[in-house]
Amino acid sequence: MQLWNLSSARMKPRGSSDPYYDLLEDFDLVVASFQTQYGIRLSRELKDMKWNEFCMLLSGMQPETPLGRIVSIRAEDDKEVLKHFSKEQKRIRSEWRNKRARMVPVNDRDTFLEQMKQAFIKMAGGVEQ
Repeated sequence: MQLWNLSSARMKPRGSSDPYYDLLEDFDLVVASFQTQYGIRLSRELKDMKWNEFCMLLSGMQPETPLGRIVSIRAEDDKEVLKHFSKEQKRIRSEWRNKRARMVPVNDRDTFLEQMKQAFIKMAGGVEQ
């Protein structure tokens, strides 16, 4: 019996415990990582695996796996580390951040921009609107 909830499979921009991967788009990395870390061939075992078991195994994925390496690149914020990123690592990180930026709801973006505008007005000695 397959107990999968694919509506929760796509990682959400907010509220996700790990917002640095998309289960559906990165599934090839997930498959390779399950094989690398657990020796599990998802192509054979996924149909019998319960969703909560899959999620537990996925949450225990180590940085040395294909998914772990990509997540590490996408999540990196240390300026010193970023200075030494290869061209490919910069591309991976940039593509992910651009994709995430497009996922921000318009209302959230507009609210943030208005808050920034008011902060700059205040810093410049102006009157908030």
